[in-house]
Amino acid sequence: MDSVTRLPIQRITAGGRIETEDTVVRELPLTIFLNGKELITLLCSPLALDALAVGFLFSEGIIKSRDEIAEVAVDAEGGMVRVSTTADIELNLWSLSRPIVTSSGKKRSSSNPDGFTAQSRIESGVTVSVDEVMALVKEFQRRSAVFQATGGVHSAAMCDTREILVFADDIGRHNAIDKVLGHCLLQGVATDDRIILTSGRIPSEILLKVARARVPIVVSVSAPTDLGVKLADGLGITVIGFVRGDRMNVYTHAERIT
Repeated sequence: MDSVTRLPIQRITAGGRIETEDTVVRELPLTIFLNGKELITLLCSPLALDALAVGFLFSEGIIKSRDEIAEVAVDAEGGMVRVSTTADIELNLWSLSRPIVTSSGKKRSSSNPDGFTAQSRIESGVTVSVDEVMALVKEFQRRSAVFQATGGVHSAAMCDTREILVFADDIGRHNAIDKVLGHCLLQGVATDDRIILTSGRIPSEILLKVARARVPIVVSVSAPTDLGVKLADGLGITVIGFVRGDRMNVYTHAERIT
């Protein structure tokens, strides 16, 4: 299924109006089933749906490793992904009966920042230079053909200090992160001592996803929130925001930036 479509529009300028077409990003309601039970419906871009489903399950703490997954069956036309696990999973600690509304306006599970204890703090000796951060962000911004065509998606990537290892687009920044994490889980790409790039803001729910994957550095061309910065500081995660031109803001754990 293509991630973009062409739609008829009227384009109005100072010189008048014309009938033409525009390239618009596609949106798909995707329902995730876990062991035959309907879990959640996400609004997403219709690509990498297996990675999105697996990444969502991982970032919400429902599954913890690739070994727990028995099968992932994607029905893109029907808007469904069915995930089967090797053993029954108890979901009463993860309940959609008490959802929260995130900063994107989307209802998500009630993931609790207090659930990350001192034992969850990320200890990593990885460092990255200012020049390396700038180079990664420049390559990151060139990667998304869908954004160049539509301006309608967020992007995320998993990197080492020299190159982008996994890249994903989606209409939602949460989904883009989940697609990257899901691909890493399915393909055995290590996330320790890595860097996550995102085109969106860095609020607390993004930090919780990153913390589950044990990623020590998060970089964005946009801004963090105060709770995101507070969580990152306590979890041992370096947060870099507003990477634009020749500048950046380092909000937490600046010792990793050389």
